[in-house]
Amino acid sequence: MSLVTLLPFIVLIGAMFLMTRSAKKKQQQAADMRNQMQPGSGVRTIGGMYATVKEVSDDTVLLDAGPGVELLFAKNAIGAVLSDDEYNRIVHGIEHDLKSDVVPDDASSLTGTDEPAADASDDKPVDFGKKDVKAEAEEPSDAVSAEAKTDDEPKKSEGDSGAK
Repeated sequence: MSLVTLLPFIVLIGAMFLMTRSAKKKQQQAADMRNQMQPGSGVRTIGGMYATVKEVSDDTVLLDAGPGVELLFAKNAIGAVLSDDEYNRIVHGIEHDLKSDVVPDDASSLTGTDEPAADASDDKPVDFGKKDVKAEAEEPSDAVSAEAKTDDEPKKSEGDSGAK
């Protein structure tokens, strides 16, 4: 047999090897997670029930699902071991303390100096209003010349919008 005829079989065997390897790795991670369970940690079962671990034995786990409710599950039925913050957020509705994540209003607290930022050199307030470019370029010096310029411009009637 030639190498060309054996190539598809070799590729198929290699793909099967890689798939089984990744599946074994996931199974090993799940087994490690289940072995790390301790009494008091929050868990989610594969059925979607949230509970607290009360006792752990070789093949079973005793879960406390509420006041006076104790359930015996197989270790394989545990879907995830949750962190304390995640368990409290899901089961009790207690959110993470967001006060530590507050961003300051000004940049002076980020620089480490107590002095406020230096003000701009000109004292003229900034006007963010819409202005006509022609009007800015030709500012009249007195009111008489302003009236003369406005008389030269054609006046618009109410129906004429001037849109082009």
